[in-house]
Amino acid sequence: SSQVSFTLELEFSCSVLLDRAEVMLQATSDSTEATPQDNVVKLSVPIRYEPNLFLSSNTNLHRYEVHPLGTFTYSSGPEFTTTVKVQNLGCYSIQNVTLHMALPALGHHQATILSVTHVLAENATCMLQPPDEGTQVVPVPPEDLLHMDR
Repeated sequence: SSQVSFTLELEFSCSVLLDRAEVMLQATSDSTEATPQDNVVKLSVPIRYEPNLFLSSNTNLHRYEVHPLGTFTYSSGPEFTTTVKVQNLGCYSIQNVTLHMALPALGHHQATILSVTHVLAENATCMLQPPDEGTQVVPVPPEDLLHMDR
C-alpha cells in the first residue's frame, strides 16, 4: 500500500522538434506479486512549444498638446508614424500570429482625434478594419485624459 510520486521535467532541443513525449514507468520488487501486469504504465502527451514573442513600438511624435475643453479645433493634428514590431525570439517557428490594435479615435462629442491614413507591412498581411457592428466604440472623454501620462 505504498505510493511514490514522480515529477518529470523535460528539456527539448531547438534542433529536434517532437510532436509527442512518451514515458514508460515500471515498478519492480523482489516480492512475489499476483498481478505484475499492472506495474507498468505508458504515458504519451502532445508537446506544444511556447513562443517567445516580443512586441515593441516606436513613434516619431512623442508629445502632442491636447487643448482644454471648449478650445478644441476640428482640424487634423500633425501626421505621425508609429511602427509596431512583433519578433519571435524563440527557436521554434510560429504560425497564424494575429495582432489586434484598438486605437482611441474618438474624443469629446465624438470628435475624431486619430485617423489611420495608411498601413505599411513587411513580412505580414495587415488589414485595417472598423470595429465589428456589435462592438461599441467608447469615446475618450477629456476628463479621463487628466489621469493618463500617455
